[in-house]
Formats: sequence, structure tokens, C-alpha cells
Amino acid sequence: MAAEGAGKRALITGLSGFTGHYVAQELRNAGYEVFGTITLGHAPGAGEFAVDLNDRAGLAAVVQQVQPDVVAHLAAIAFVAHGDAEQMYRVNVAGTRNLLEALAGLAHKPAAVLLASSANIYGNADVGVIDEQVPAAPANDYAVSKLSMEYMARLWQDKLPLIVVRPFNYTGVGQHENFLLPKIVSHFRRQASDIELGNLHVWRDFSDVRMVAHSYRKLLAAPAAIGSTFNICSGHGYSLGEALDMMADIAGYKINVHVNPAFVRANEVVRLVGDNQRLAGVIGALDIVPLADTLRWMYTA
Repeated sequence: MAAEGAGKRALITGLSGFTGHYVAQELRNAGYEVFGTITLGHAPGAGEFAVDLNDRAGLAAVVQQVQPDVVAHLAAIAFVAHGDAEQMYRVNVAGTRNLLEALAGLAHKPAAVLLASSANIYGNADVGVIDEQVPAAPANDYAVSKLSMEYMARLWQDKLPLIVVRPFNYTGVGQHENFLLPKIVSHFRRQASDIELGNLHVWRDFSDVRMVAHSYRKLLAAPAAIGSTFNICSGHGYSLGEALDMMADIAGYKINVHVNPAFVRANEVVRLVGDNQRLAGVIGALDIVPLADTLRWMYTA
């Protein structure tokens, strides 16, 4: 039996990013030839193109050259506390529009185009577990930019086979330390006695990046996914305190936690836990990695 991606070309925007690395591995293992865009200022390797999403002509030229069979659009400004709101909208909304315009202009259209949105669009939902029908209530510019991207993409749904994914929090080896769990793991790795954190009374649905990448690959190969939106999540909520306890078990000591008011976000989303039934219904049983296993992987890497 031929491999899923045999003879097919995959384009990943944001190839050099944390998620892009794992999605590329998944697609290569499935037989795809992988191409990707990387940020300007990095020397491109084989199959890589340094291009800005807001360079409409440059992006169109890359798309024409690659002629992708599937596309995973991961490139974005993904740090919620990013200081430049205007840049966030330019990249996340206008940049995505440039990509869709370029793909729609191809004679040979891709079979699937996956757009990475975010579970942040749900904001402070007043339900225990969030499915895809929960109304959006974005509470920060990042979330608004991602929801705007989803609405903008609908203008292209009659021209392109779109799949929208809303990943909840996820982590793994290689994620930047300005994200919460890598920050905690790095403190334990260097045997720090103290750590400064924000609000400890928040619950998050943490997935393993390898599960996320696997889900993206399966969706790209599933005709039933076209035209739908999917939560990417574990379905389990963990408090920050529980994550700290897991790390204490792994590292063999307890760290002193100091709440720094500067790290407590205004309109903080208290509980963000997702329902993954729609995802499992399309790609089959999910291989959910327990958070403790992900943390141990990060600690020993």
C-alpha cells in the first residue's frame, strides 16, 4: 500500500516555528515531500523559502513554485502578550488572505488547506467543556485576530478546500520559554529555588505537540474534514498548581512560587478545556499523551 503522502507535495507556512518542526516530521514520515516558508533573516535550507506573509507577490511566487497538494498554514504571531497589535492583525489576517489568494490562483488547487486558528477565540466561555458550537467571545487582540482570520477565510471557502483548527494550549520540546510550561520546566531543569508566575487559579487543556501535529496530518488526509472547524485538545483541564506538582515529582523537589502581579493578565481566561469529539469522529481515536509524560519528555530532553 502506498504511503499516504506518496508523490504529494506539502507546504507548511511557519516551517521553522515550534509547531512547524513537528508537522514537517509527521508529513515526511507519511511520505510527503515537504516545503515551507520561514521568517526573513534566516538562511533557507532545501525546500525552504524566506518570505514575509505580507509580501503578496513574494508569497504568490513561492506558492506557484511549490504547487502544493496540501497546505498547513501555521505562520502567525502566536504570543498572546505580543506588544504590537497592528503587526498581529497584519500578519494573522492580511497575511493569511495573501496566502489564500495565492492558492486560489493556482491551476492545480491543493486538496486540503489547514488554517491554524486558536481556542483563544472562545474567551471566558461559561461552559465547563467547550465544543465548536460555543459562541466566540475573544478577550484579547490575539484572539480577535484569529477570529477575524476565520471570518476572512470564509470568503474563500467556495474556491479552496479549507479546514480550520482551533488548538487549545499545547507544549513540548522546543517551545519558547516565554510560554508557561517551558518556563516552569526550565526552572526545574536548572534547579532554581524560586519562580515568578501570574494567576495560579487558571485551568488549561494542555496537549502534547506531537498529538497536535499528528491530528493536523490526519485532517489533511481526511476528505470529511473539508469545510469544518475542529478543536484540537486533550479534553482534560489541569490547574497551574497541578502542573507544578507534576514537575516537583519529576524533578524531586518543590519550587517556591511567587505570584508577580505584573504577570497577572487583565481579563484572564480562567478555564479553557475543550471537547475533541468532532476531531475523533473524523480522524479516529486520539492518542492523548498524559501531561506528566509530556513534562517528563521536556525535562529530560
